[in-house]
Amino acid sequence: MDENIPAEAGNVVAGIDVGGTFTDLLLIDGRDGGTVHIAKTPTTVENQAHGVIAALAATGFPIADIDLIVHGTTTTTNAVLERRLAKTGMITTRGFRDVIELGRRTRPQPYGMTGVFVPVIPRNLRIEVTERVEASGRVREPLDENEVRRAVNQLAAAGCEALVIHFLHAYANPAHERRAAEIAAEDWPNRHITTGHSLLSEAREFERGVTASVNAAVQPILERYVGRLREELSQRGYGRDFLIMNGNGGMISARFVTREAAKTVMSGPASGVIAAAHTGRRAGYGHLVTYDMGGTSTDVALILDAEPAVSNEIEIEYAMPIHVPMVAVHTVGAGGGSIARVDASGLIQVGPESAGANPGPVCYGRGGTEPTITDANLVLGRLDPKRLLAVDAPVTVETVRQIFEDSIGKLTGLDGVSAAGAVLRLGNVKMAGAIRMVSVSRGHDPRDFTLFAFGGAGPLHASALARELGLPRVLVPARPGITNALGCVVADLRHDFVNTVNQPVALLDEKRARDILAGHRAAGEALIGQEAVRPKSIRVNHSADMQFVGQTHIVNVPLPSTDIDRATLQGLFEKAYFARFKVELPEIRANLVNLNTSVTGARPEIDLSRLIDPAGRSATLAEALREMRPVWFDGSWHDTPVYLREKLPLDATIVGPAILEQMDATTVLEPGDRARSDRDGNIIVEIGR
Repeated sequence: MDENIPAEAGNVVAGIDVGGTFTDLLLIDGRDGGTVHIAKTPTTVENQAHGVIAALAATGFPIADIDLIVHGTTTTTNAVLERRLAKTGMITTRGFRDVIELGRRTRPQPYGMTGVFVPVIPRNLRIEVTERVEASGRVREPLDENEVRRAVNQLAAAGCEALVIHFLHAYANPAHERRAAEIAAEDWPNRHITTGHSLLSEAREFERGVTASVNAAVQPILERYVGRLREELSQRGYGRDFLIMNGNGGMISARFVTREAAKTVMSGPASGVIAAAHTGRRAGYGHLVTYDMGGTSTDVALILDAEPAVSNEIEIEYAMPIHVPMVAVHTVGAGGGSIARVDASGLIQVGPESAGANPGPVCYGRGGTEPTITDANLVLGRLDPKRLLAVDAPVTVETVRQIFEDSIGKLTGLDGVSAAGAVLRLGNVKMAGAIRMVSVSRGHDPRDFTLFAFGGAGPLHASALARELGLPRVLVPARPGITNALGCVVADLRHDFVNTVNQPVALLDEKRARDILAGHRAAGEALIGQEAVRPKSIRVNHSADMQFVGQTHIVNVPLPSTDIDRATLQGLFEKAYFARFKVELPEIRANLVNLNTSVTGARPEIDLSRLIDPAGRSATLAEALREMRPVWFDGSWHDTPVYLREKLPLDATIVGPAILEQMDATTVLEPGDRARSDRDGNIIVEIGR
């Protein structure tokens, strides 16, 4: 494969997202005005590359003619969550090898005395060497290079595939980590050597150590996967570089992605949020709450002024902090497959247990026997049993209704339909709580936001959730079920940097702060310059993590430029603190914890107006009507029109109740809602009150 050929991102671009059940593909051929090809194929868990190739083949488009492939992978996410990690060793400061195991004095369970925690690197593979750097950056004990050599050889002999070098206070002075890495490179059998400071230059040694350990432990896994996919593509004539989605919502060349492999964790949820930001900006809605409902969980995130919220405080699971910048996504265990039951106190509960993809909901006909949210939607007329995807053996609506009556209704005094309605209502309440977590709990008024609903099940519930939370409208994109693949198509190149300063603002070395930000910018521009894709422009955003002296809570403060001084920082922090907490504390000094920079290479605009083929749209709303059927709303049945969404005229106005069906999703309009299309084929739903 010739990796030096620049990809012409404006011609033929394919975005591929690998999910737990399906691999989704969206290909836009810009040579003839933007013809769209869509594919949805089963994910091949044993080797995701096979599913990617199958999705490309399903379009019928020659792989050799594709200019750019952008891929969102769950390879590293699954490896971390399932603990299928490469054997990894650590070299650390003498006396501190247990830092990544001791953690923060928290417990796996908030109540009770039981719980299991397994560190990323076992204790016998964590070796101490003599060295010590103070928090000021002053060297107290020189690095013992002979001890480093012995440790490297010992870990290599133990069969480790990857190596972490994690020294105390390396963020303040990384000289010892750099020298240890040079020594290790002489004898280590591969290039999988991670230094803690190069990935995360922050003060907290536990978070920095775990992040570096995760990075090293997934490097070999990601490299093998990328190599397999590169070979598969090359055999089919694809002669260019391809890009991988990162968890920060940006992309990076597959040639460089394994250097900071931890940044690909959570790339799937990030790509959906990026697609939402791009779609919302084109539609004129910059403030969005994204709502992605899948089979086992629901992901929500916040977008302000068309920019997704990014956090470097993500914890993937208990004691697994990965402190690299990632799109801030909040997840709850309520999805289409969430199981409904009656607990010992006689209350209906929904989730977190899920029927998953196998056996799945009862209506999939794969042996599922417990009622789920998807089954509730079927019983209530919101889903058509004849149009469900991935059904092995059809199950009648009456059979599913009887299961609700037997397992829920008889214990609560409800009939099957009312039991399904209660399950749907409780599922909505649980998902509404997740939306409050990213909006109200962060000081935002939901009435200022539009709910962006996607995923296979998101548009089914969006209108009810918006009404519950007071959001004025819902935006349903043209292709809700492949929104993550769209995120791969529209994502920009992006690199994030963070450096710990940890000084009171009153004592800040202003020149040092400006030099850090300037260094971030230079490094980001250099990295983007190495990419195969040439951006149309580069934008740089700076921010500071700040707190009051003595606090542990951090507030992120946007910085308008690198020309910062003490008074400006203090003022910006007080303003940001008041916006978040509505409290003024001018008498307390501020502390500058971290300086952050995002360097983004913006790609050319992608036209989304043909995600639904304009030629397939009907001239009138009546021609798009498929049928009338009874649908359950607020305790009673309503005769409801069911429209084929791909046939809806762009100038149509639809008054709820109504159902909009398409290949990848079903949208429900509640009574009183009014919906219209925009130029890109998005459905804008104004919520009735």
